[in-house]
Amino acid sequence: MLQIERLTKSYPIKGGTLRVLNDINLNIEPGEKVAILGRNGAGKSTLIRIIGDLETPDSGNITRGMSISWPLGYSGGMQGSLTGYDNIAFLCRVYGVDQSPVADYVRSFTELGRFLKEPVKTYSAGMKGRLNFALSMAFDFDCLLIDEGLTAGDSRFADRCHQALEAKKDCAILMVAHAQESIRQFCQKAYVLEAGSLLSFNSMDDAYHHYNA
Repeated sequence: MLQIERLTKSYPIKGGTLRVLNDINLNIEPGEKVAILGRNGAGKSTLIRIIGDLETPDSGNITRGMSISWPLGYSGGMQGSLTGYDNIAFLCRVYGVDQSPVADYVRSFTELGRFLKEPVKTYSAGMKGRLNFALSMAFDFDCLLIDEGLTAGDSRFADRCHQALEAKKDCAILMVAHAQESIRQFCQKAYVLEAGSLLSFNSMDDAYHHYNA
């Protein structure tokens, strides 16, 4: 289980502080598919980064009872001066897995070809998104964090991303996205992040009704 208890996060702004997350509580069971809705700037990506251990909360506890991916859609975890293959090798060492099948999967999935031998800092945003998504799929995570990560590349690649996620039926998913089609396709329930608070609803329709209002 992923258990989040009384999570709080603030940022300094001119003249004071802005509390983005205020006493957030959330539990995600193995295999559960959850979406978080919210306006731009509501703190959705901040919450995802904290869960992915890329940021530190001001207070609160996170119990990670299952392996959790880095946020799909976030390319900051890749070292720009290293090639795509070098980044693959580095992550394989970190997670203690065999590099060869991961590299084969990424090469086939991304179709980046010779660009995998080039520094990641030379990649376009779409190419970085492809590499980020393929790497996340190549590792056997129990929970996938998705932060607008299904928009990398063209429509053909987006279809491949959807197919790859559908194959991860046993994985839990925590998704932050504006695309209602993707959320309804992959998620079973939705919360709305509003004014720093996480609001729960009885159904996806109720969540969207509140969000759209």
